[in-house]
Amino acid sequence: MYGINQKKIMYFIFPFYIKKGENHPSPNFNQYVRTQGAVTDQLSRRQVRVYQLYSRTSGKHVQIQGKRVTATAEDGNMYARLFVETDTFGSRVRIRGAESGRYLCMNRKGKLVGKPNGRSRDCIFTEIVLENNYTAFQNAKYEGWYVAFTRKGRPIKASRTRENQREVHFIKRLHTGPPPFPNTDQSKHFEFIRFPAIRRAKRNRKSHTSS
Repeated sequence: MYGINQKKIMYFIFPFYIKKGENHPSPNFNQYVRTQGAVTDQLSRRQVRVYQLYSRTSGKHVQIQGKRVTATAEDGNMYARLFVETDTFGSRVRIRGAESGRYLCMNRKGKLVGKPNGRSRDCIFTEIVLENNYTAFQNAKYEGWYVAFTRKGRPIKASRTRENQREVHFIKRLHTGPPPFPNTDQSKHFEFIRFPAIRRAKRNRKSHTSS
């Protein structure tokens, strides 16, 4: 058009076409994910899961009874049923005892305690799925401190824990007790309504007389 090369016009209007032949690396979102994963999500709806935490060392399940937290509960124990609520779009969660209503938290001394309010960062844990398919729970406030229990089910001071220790390994299991939420009772058995039999009157045929 008008004696001007169309390709030159494209280069003039869109300068980035000059570097068309160069290879640009794809954007790295790792830092973005780490940043967003550390911030509480105030907009999304919370996802709540219900399960038990089986301790690899004690062979029992984590339970929250008031302020006391142990890993001595049998399968199906009402205190072993846990409500696990998401905190971010990543893997940070809050863990609350379904029966006690208290949250699993960690104080500044590294001791596990049950608190009635779980809003503080010491009540937030990051779920870490390990190569051996076990799950570890690292505290969000005290990095490098994990939930851990002895063979007798007693809490271990978090400052002495490491990710590769058996004491910090757990398996998430479904709870075998009653339904965790209201309005989730099993539907009642459908019963047919039986009415008494009705005797049908016999239909009399009228005889037609010929006239």
